[in-house]
Amino acid sequence: MNNMDVHTQKTLFTGNGPAWRSAADARAIGETLREEIPFGAHAEFVLHSDRPTVEDYITDTNEGREENLIPIRIGRMSATPFAFYRGTAGLMAFDLHRDTITGYHAQLCGDAHAGNFGLFAGRLGGIIMDLNDFDETIPGPWEWDLKRLAASLILAGRNNDIKSKTNSKAARHAARAYRRTMHRLADMPFLQAWRTLPDETALKKAKVEALEEDFIKAMRKAQRNTSTRIFDRWTEQEDGQWRFTDDPPVRTHITATTENDIVEALRKYVTTLPASQRPLAHRYRIHDIVHRVVGTGSVGLHSYLALLQGNGNEVLVLQIKQAQPSLLAPYVNHTTPEHNGQRIVEGIKLVQADYDPSVGWTSIGDREYRVRQFRNHKAHIDPTTLTGNNLDDYGRLTGALLARAHARTLDPRILSAYLRKGKHFDKAIAAYANTYADQMERDYRDFQSMVGDKLFPVMHGV
Repeated sequence: MNNMDVHTQKTLFTGNGPAWRSAADARAIGETLREEIPFGAHAEFVLHSDRPTVEDYITDTNEGREENLIPIRIGRMSATPFAFYRGTAGLMAFDLHRDTITGYHAQLCGDAHAGNFGLFAGRLGGIIMDLNDFDETIPGPWEWDLKRLAASLILAGRNNDIKSKTNSKAARHAARAYRRTMHRLADMPFLQAWRTLPDETALKKAKVEALEEDFIKAMRKAQRNTSTRIFDRWTEQEDGQWRFTDDPPVRTHITATTENDIVEALRKYVTTLPASQRPLAHRYRIHDIVHRVVGTGSVGLHSYLALLQGNGNEVLVLQIKQAQPSLLAPYVNHTTPEHNGQRIVEGIKLVQADYDPSVGWTSIGDREYRVRQFRNHKAHIDPTTLTGNNLDDYGRLTGALLARAHARTLDPRILSAYLRKGKHFDKAIAAYANTYADQMERDYRDFQSMVGDKLFPVMHGV
């Protein structure tokens, strides 16, 4: 019996093939991959003739949404090219699946644009910064998340009239931070790498001093952004009962029948929590439920807020948000949970180093939902408002955070070996990002023309 046979027999992995491999074997895989897929191949973007038109894409993704809210979706997407980009993750997924890929997969965020990184509280209440939107999460090529991040940095910079050279630098440095972080994680003991938290020390490791003031402002906002603040601003008392105030069309009350359905759905949700979390959930009582419009790409999906009472005047606000199949699903060959709320929750727990302990899933009729704590110390740095130096730093920070997230579900040693001496890789990603940003701006102009021609109903400023 050779050494590899011994290693195979002693692995803890019970799937098809051994999960354990030596550092030398991992390095050899990455080096071979580099010979097969040169860095320059990542710069290529080809617009294929069978690509969905913007009109077809918007029409298809409007299906199943609440019809009266679609004008809000169109209005939000039409604000800027960056806003349009936020609502077209599925269109980019089509483009990405035709690009050159290494074939090496991670659990993806699925929509890793620069606005989907932010601050929130983990299981023990500590505030960290990480990827924070997982509607599209699915296993897939690691390059897809990185390219989506890089192109978003270009669009964010153009939104703020930053010079093209500076925007390219931000995208290039995001790729550089990604591979350098992967190198660092590859050299760590597995357990240490797994426990690495994206807290305030991430700024020091990414060397983003220019971003410090923006980060401090976001941290202060995160510290205030709690269920109690929502209670103070969005509720009133009526006959001793706490109730949300109405703010149509963004926040509206629902029928008694729908409310009863959601209460029952929340009871089912509790069974999806870890056993250690259920006794805590049972201590809360539901006071009120409203429908609330959320996001850009998510506008028109069913989404609710539940106001819960805990100990005395303690409040907890939960969000129950409709979960649809990932827009990336048609382009990857992976089996995921049949329930899309479960898919999202499992993706969160795979990618985030720490996470909201309230995340779970449920169903209402044939609709699937993901549940989480609303405004759980959440805040973010708006990439579209950053100056040139800050955008560059933000690129480095988010590139590093993305690498840490991917390293939880792929072997960082393989990717580190592939990306070794990868200056040309950084340039290729920046080149792709510029080319794709150009394409998005063309798509956006087409979209604006359709809105102007009243092909889609629109409501601005909501």
